[in-house]
Amino acid sequence: MVNILVCNDDGIFAPGIHALVEAVKGFGKITVVAPDKPQSGMGHAISVGKPLWVKKYKEFGPDIAAWQTSGTPVDCIKMATGELMDVRPDLIVSGINHGSNSSISVFYSGTMSAAVEGVLEGIPSIGFSLLDYSLEADFSAAKVVVREVVQMALTHQLPPAVALNVNIPALPLAELKGIKVTRQSAGRWVEEFDKRKDPYGNDYYWLVGAFHLQDDGQDTDEWALRNSYVSVCPVEIDATAHHALPLLNQWDLNKAKLN
Repeated sequence: MVNILVCNDDGIFAPGIHALVEAVKGFGKITVVAPDKPQSGMGHAISVGKPLWVKKYKEFGPDIAAWQTSGTPVDCIKMATGELMDVRPDLIVSGINHGSNSSISVFYSGTMSAAVEGVLEGIPSIGFSLLDYSLEADFSAAKVVVREVVQMALTHQLPPAVALNVNIPALPLAELKGIKVTRQSAGRWVEEFDKRKDPYGNDYYWLVGAFHLQDDGQDTDEWALRNSYVSVCPVEIDATAHHALPLLNQWDLNKAKLN
């Protein structure tokens, strides 16, 4: 029996996580631990210096143990593996996120941070995202993709210390051209702050902006998505810039005078 832990960052009430639970039914025993409210953009944040509230959630049915928590997606993984589950998960799936987590969005994503936390704990993990921010998004094609990728991951096993970042175009199943293994594309968010005033005359700000792609490669996640392919990008946990080590070693930092 495969034990599957399900999490997300849009909150336990979001349609995406309910679609993900439906998609992984039949693979094994499912446990759900997810935030009690939206936590998009939380990245790898954890709750420090404040309590975590946990409450049972029964909307997935009698056969699925589920909890909602006051914490972040990473808190949910920690709570699940350290406190709420009787057995260690064999697989963690996170999502299905409402919106893309391609390119540098992976650094901000609570969806992917839940998957990364799973890998940090030595558990194979996959994050799923659909390129549709609407609460009325159609997840029917995405559920088929989830089942295919999960089946492959269980059959072939994921590489150690690697999470999968799966992004799915918002298209009917018949219009998806296939699945491509990709690399993370280069790009950045160009952000602005929309300054406003509250009724008392105090300034407040809304963060706004747009994504600018800086990569014309045809092996990237953005290229795949813009050409009707599902993108499967392996995300590595080791953040060391290995290509920079020879350059830094030329600095002779070992000869630095510290006193």
